[in-house]
Amino acid sequence: MKFLLLLSTLGFCWAQYTPHTKSGRTSIVHLFEWRWDDIALECERYLAPRGFGGVQISPPNENIVIHNPSRPWWERYQPISYKLCTRSGNEDDFRDMVTRCNNVGVRIYVDAVINHMCGSGAGAGTSSTCGSYYNAGNRDFPSVPYSGWDFNDGKCKTASGEIENYNDMYQVRDCRLVSLLDLALEKDYVRSKVIDLGGEPIKSSDYFGNGRVTEFKYGAKLGTVLRKWNGEKMSYLRNWGEGWGFMPSDRALVFVDNHDNQRGHGAGGASILTFWDARLYKMGVGFMLAHPYGFTRVMSSFRWPRYFENGRDVNDWIGPPNDSGVIKRVTINPDTTCGNDWVCEHRWRQIRNMVAFRNVVDGQPFTNWWDNGSNQVAFGRGNKGFIVFNNDDWALSSTLQTGLPAGTYCDVISGDKIDGNCTGIKINVSGDGNAHFSISNFAEDPFIAIHADSKL
Repeated sequence: MKFLLLLSTLGFCWAQYTPHTKSGRTSIVHLFEWRWDDIALECERYLAPRGFGGVQISPPNENIVIHNPSRPWWERYQPISYKLCTRSGNEDDFRDMVTRCNNVGVRIYVDAVINHMCGSGAGAGTSSTCGSYYNAGNRDFPSVPYSGWDFNDGKCKTASGEIENYNDMYQVRDCRLVSLLDLALEKDYVRSKVIDLGGEPIKSSDYFGNGRVTEFKYGAKLGTVLRKWNGEKMSYLRNWGEGWGFMPSDRALVFVDNHDNQRGHGAGGASILTFWDARLYKMGVGFMLAHPYGFTRVMSSFRWPRYFENGRDVNDWIGPPNDSGVIKRVTINPDTTCGNDWVCEHRWRQIRNMVAFRNVVDGQPFTNWWDNGSNQVAFGRGNKGFIVFNNDDWALSSTLQTGLPAGTYCDVISGDKIDGNCTGIKINVSGDGNAHFSISNFAEDPFIAIHADSKL
């Protein structure tokens, strides 16, 4: 079976930094909590034809089954063994998905949970997705097998055994996070997720030797800018990337949101943009996919009934759409969006067309930056693509240098190029590369993107 760990194992000649997508494909999508057979279908019917390079899947290994609350999303992150059976499917389903996706040039990237096992208070029994026995109190996981010798209980120096000070690197490495049984990672057969927002005792750079690292500052900072909090403006994005204190571009996996922080967990807090903020979210993902920094991952979510008490969503634990614990199929509506409470952001026209934009401009330099000193900005990618944003409270009307050859182009945000015609806004580029752009501050999607393949 051909599948890839999200954090690659060591390779030769810097191979661990190469995403290993098929040539010409530059982004992956996280199909969070999808069934393996639905992912296989999506690879064949949508992801391959639309130029997606890969899929990040939810953890495929056996996990504890939690009933209080009922089957939360985070039970997937509490391993019992490394057998390939979860509510997404069994080992045969997994093998079929990997084969079918690779057959159409879409790679599978595994969200591998290797830092810990289930919670310390999980008790004992066979309440697991494969029915394997475990005894959390005795640190006994015979299906791996792990025993008490394989955990950090003896190394953790806090009275509770939990991380009590996140500024203490030894506690972060050796103690339990929210009671999850912490594995002794120094052992050869036990080999972690680090969220570095700056000022952390363990740095993301500590893990560069393993492969690309998730750059959590990316979504947090971009959300702050687009929300215009703390005096931030889009015009400040001119030196986006390393200039904002991010890790080197060729070491970074970047995203606007992930399954954790879209629920207010993990990193970034309230600044994180999600599908609940659709207008700003599409702008954020559009900016990410147009900008050359990092390797990009798009999120694909499911809806849940949010309910806020004292500013906190008390339903943030709810798992995927299901019937009595069985994950619902991802149904496809006539307009190609998804049903059954699957959000499928990757199928939104604005996002899937920007995935294509990134493929077209791959390898092209960052060029022709323009801004109005506020929240109207534009930039190009060599002579292959150009994008314009209006996040101000007034209209944009400007003639800008695109760097593109003369011709009429279809804006891939407002429409599609179909059979040589455009269903959205048309942009005329003159012989000198200039074009006039008008974007209302009341537009549903206040940005315009054109590229070489959208030329009519």
